[in-house]
Amino acid sequence: MLRLPTDGPATGPLLDDVLAREGAAAIVAAIARALPPLAARLAAGRLHGDPEAIVGTNDSGDRQKALDVAAHDHMIAALRAAGVRQVLSEEALDIILLNDGGAFDVAIDPIDGSGSIGIGAPLGMLFSILPADPQGFQRTGRAVVAAGYASFGHSVDFGWSTGAGVHVATWDAEAHAFRVSRQNLRLKPQASTIAYNASNERHWAPGLQAWARDLRAGRDGPRGRDFNMRWLAAAVGELHRILLKGGAFLYPADARPGYGDGRLRLIYECVPIAFLIEQAGGRATDGHGPILDRVPRGPHDFTPLFFGASEEIDALQAALQG
Repeated sequence: MLRLPTDGPATGPLLDDVLAREGAAAIVAAIARALPPLAARLAAGRLHGDPEAIVGTNDSGDRQKALDVAAHDHMIAALRAAGVRQVLSEEALDIILLNDGGAFDVAIDPIDGSGSIGIGAPLGMLFSILPADPQGFQRTGRAVVAAGYASFGHSVDFGWSTGAGVHVATWDAEAHAFRVSRQNLRLKPQASTIAYNASNERHWAPGLQAWARDLRAGRDGPRGRDFNMRWLAAAVGELHRILLKGGAFLYPADARPGYGDGRLRLIYECVPIAFLIEQAGGRATDGHGPILDRVPRGPHDFTPLFFGASEEIDALQAALQG
């Protein structure tokens, strides 16, 4: 590894020494331990085969790539070994029973942003953990007791919360372990960087289009200040950046066929994001109320999603409702 003049020994406690060995924290630790082989396969690109090869379709009709399915199978094996009762995954139509007497259920998106497989753009994983209950996943996000994400970029980062703040660990290749690199992340209430797909703006509700026009006008418009724009096309990449640097993200419903309820999945994409964002002092909404208060209509329910700095999310919600 290249050493910088200011470098010293790796610092930060090992993740395995920080997380409890029981309860939901033990499931969080098991997910983290499963990440290095997945990260290594991502880093290998096409050296051993094509990770983008189409091998099927998921419940949305989205094409499944070889890496999507392999990541799903890999994580199912890890969660089974960790004693999880059942799993809801983006890559499976039905809920998967693993251990009848398990104490926890897990909702997971094994590879977020898979449209960017093979081009070096950020990819990730999202998950949430719920106590086992007869309702299964048909509960609001307020039932979640832990959530997290993996960000596969130039570093492999693992963010998590067990209900006591948001923390991030980074993979230390020399130690072959994750080290805690950031603790108790907090979002500033005001955003200076906004992430959305501007190509869809013409399909948005009128109030939201007006919000975007005011935003782009910068210091010469009614907002009176300039904003930066970002769009990574991977919710995990946006989540990781916003947790570290601040800002806001939106993927609203729009007038296109199939987008009237947004396009992100409520249970295994938006709920983990909302849990983490609220733990960091931000807000996450569907445009009408908190994501964590929504009752799913089905296991693969769609929802609009707005998350990040509290003041900007309030402004977005007011624009939608005005």
